[in-house]
Amino acid sequence: MNLLSKFIKQTDFQSYEDFKQNFEYKQIDSFNFGYDVVDEYARLAPKKRAIVWCNSAGEERIITFGELKTLTDKTANMLLGLGLKKGDFIMTMLNRRYEYYLLNVACCKIGVVIVPATYLLTVKDIEYRCNSADIKALFCINEKEVTEYINEAAPACKTLQYKFTIGKCDGYLDFHEEIQKYDDKLPCLPRSALTDTMMVYFTSGTTGYPKMVMLDYKYPLGHIMTAYYWQAVVDDGLHFTMAESGWAKFSWGKLYGQWLAGSAVFNYDYYGRFTPTDVLPLISKYKITTFCAPPTVYRFFIREDLSHYDFSSLVSITTAGEPLNAEVFRLFKETTGLPIREGFGQTESASILTTCRYCEAVPGSMGFPMAIYDVALLDDEDNEISDCEKEGEICIKIRNNQFGLLAGYYRDPERTYNALQTGYYHTGDLAMKDQNGYYWFVGRKDDIIKSSGYRIGPFEVESALMEHPAVLECAITGVPHPERGQIVKAMIILNKGFSASDTLTKELQDHVKHNTAPYKYPRIIEYVTALPKTISGKIKRKDIRKD
Repeated sequence: MNLLSKFIKQTDFQSYEDFKQNFEYKQIDSFNFGYDVVDEYARLAPKKRAIVWCNSAGEERIITFGELKTLTDKTANMLLGLGLKKGDFIMTMLNRRYEYYLLNVACCKIGVVIVPATYLLTVKDIEYRCNSADIKALFCINEKEVTEYINEAAPACKTLQYKFTIGKCDGYLDFHEEIQKYDDKLPCLPRSALTDTMMVYFTSGTTGYPKMVMLDYKYPLGHIMTAYYWQAVVDDGLHFTMAESGWAKFSWGKLYGQWLAGSAVFNYDYYGRFTPTDVLPLISKYKITTFCAPPTVYRFFIREDLSHYDFSSLVSITTAGEPLNAEVFRLFKETTGLPIREGFGQTESASILTTCRYCEAVPGSMGFPMAIYDVALLDDEDNEISDCEKEGEICIKIRNNQFGLLAGYYRDPERTYNALQTGYYHTGDLAMKDQNGYYWFVGRKDDIIKSSGYRIGPFEVESALMEHPAVLECAITGVPHPERGQIVKAMIILNKGFSASDTLTKELQDHVKHNTAPYKYPRIIEYVTALPKTISGKIKRKDIRKD
């Protein structure tokens, strides 16, 4: 069973046009994901799976909705027992631990605002986040590097009162030991309003300090788009998105929309580097039905012999984060019989553009606008671009009672006004739309290279380079040129077995000329061993341009 029909008037459609035209939410005056989804499943189907968790040490935990209600009520009572109240902020650094779910749902029930953060934060990052959001309690994984960073940051965190971890650690409360002290019956509390802040994400901050994105209590309902209509999750199936709890992709793929649509969520918990051969066998072992990962993960997968793995349980596979290489698309479709369907969105949104369940997947395309968004490509004067093959900024026309979009930026009224009160939400990303209505990602607005009158998006050049077997990773930027204005520069990390040489440089330049418009080829190629990145893994092109 699923709960979709409680919140939307019609669940299934005959075509994309039918979906875009006729999708509609029911009248929703009150909604709390903790009570109306988790507790409702616990009432109707207490033995229904919610979470399947395992880790690299061989431990496993399966949590039903009945058990989840009990654990989240105990967790909520613990937070209340600490003196936390509606509107207070806590932060988590829990990687892929299942305890994140307990805290997320518990906070939702009692109105405490949760701030998910990656376990990769440094001392400076922790200080900034704790002080910017007045964090009162911090919950982290029990890894020495993580706890030591927190210990170093804590004295400068002015509002931090409590530190929790999983298990015993000096100076920390043991999460499981503490929740066992509390009752599993949550007192009746006033519900949060739909427009109250439920969650705050710090964005990755590629240019300056991270912004604080506020998401309200309607936000989970926006992810019906993500889970049911894009990822095509299966009722009583098992969905696996490769993301840790500190990133918005976790909310996209491991919680809200999946449970609304009736699917359990799968978590493989590991610390450190991702190993493809550890992940691939899990698909058949746990009978994963739907899978989502960034293109980088799929590129690692195809370096393995995929014939050794069983993908027969899969019914849908998806990707987001950057354009997908056509060769990866081809190999996965040959192996699984399934196309990889792409999607696009932001921390501030649910999935905005996708190759949804009603569309044919085209390698490299983001697909079509989701039904809850009125998407337009705008020029610099906010005029809508109607010409095919001409790029514009991806913008969302703000609707009354908009679902699946940020409520604002915390403690930043000017940025909030610019984002939500000018008629359009500007994503800052550029795309083109072809004659068939498919959208194609060009790049960040600030990253566009202007060379000899041409406008060149870095992602197209990067995608072409990534098709060459020598290239493990690359970044494209523009560098000043006295005659052309700018020229294209590539910074490339080579795969094992390849060495930098003039011959390889020429080969890579010719490869780009052959696979995209010749004027886009990198006139400068620099071979490097690492690229500057944010803690979320995004390339810092601004830092590269400074070099």
